[in-house]
Amino acid sequence: MTTLPERAAYQCYSVVNPIHSTIYFSPDCGEELAKLGLEDSSATYFVSRAAAMGRVGPGTVTATFFHFSHELVARHLPAAWDVVSPEAALEARLRAADSVLRRVLGEEVIASKEMAEAAELALRATEACSRLARPLYAAHADLPVPDAPHLALWHAATLLREYRGDGHLMTLVGAGLDAVEALASHTATGKGMSTKWVLLTRGFSAEEWEAGRQRLRDRGLLTADNELTEEGARLRQSLEDETDRLDAAPYEHLGAAGVARLTELATSFTTTARENGAFPADLLGNR
Repeated sequence: MTTLPERAAYQCYSVVNPIHSTIYFSPDCGEELAKLGLEDSSATYFVSRAAAMGRVGPGTVTATFFHFSHELVARHLPAAWDVVSPEAALEARLRAADSVLRRVLGEEVIASKEMAEAAELALRATEACSRLARPLYAAHADLPVPDAPHLALWHAATLLREYRGDGHLMTLVGAGLDAVEALASHTATGKGMSTKWVLLTRGFSAEEWEAGRQRLRDRGLLTADNELTEEGARLRQSLEDETDRLDAAPYEHLGAAGVARLTELATSFTTTARENGAFPADLLGNR
């Protein structure tokens, strides 16, 4: 087993993940699915991300996505599958990934040898990911790897994202946090999604959000000013540490040199994407 520098795996993940996440903050996927008759933004998110699992119902999506109101999910599924099949949704999502990455990275970067190198490294890392107890990862791992290097990198970033995400949900359940509590405690770190974006996208009301914060206060995890207490900060750090442990395999498989090189390449791509407006400026924050 390769010994990596401290936090090297997380640093690599943190710059690879945005390559996948560009699709969630652009109009492209919504536009592709709208052509097929699906126009609601929440429906397009659920359908595009869940499609790898097939024609699943709201219970499966609520369980695997975790951070969404079940009522919001059930409002759209399974009805959306009557409009767009999982197969059509996957094709639309890949077309959207292609157009998004071409726009935020540029054709020169898309065609570069560095893009091909990054795709090869990221795919190599995924070789060590296990399907066991990782439903979203496992579903996406069954999809074919696209031929184009930028889409192969996007696919690998998707696998690494869902692999880590599945592991993170294990830690949240182990800590006794529900969806709102998990979101609110993460927002309080200043590194999570801002309250504005949580309420805009996750289907929880302002009253449900405040009730979740109150439950955190009752547990001694949040102050009256919605800041993490010392105990809350320790809990959040323990969650990250355990998530890192559960997410170590792909990066240990890639090795220190490979992780360093993939981090270097992905940092360049992600920086370019951010500079070209791939993500909202107010996405993250503790308010």
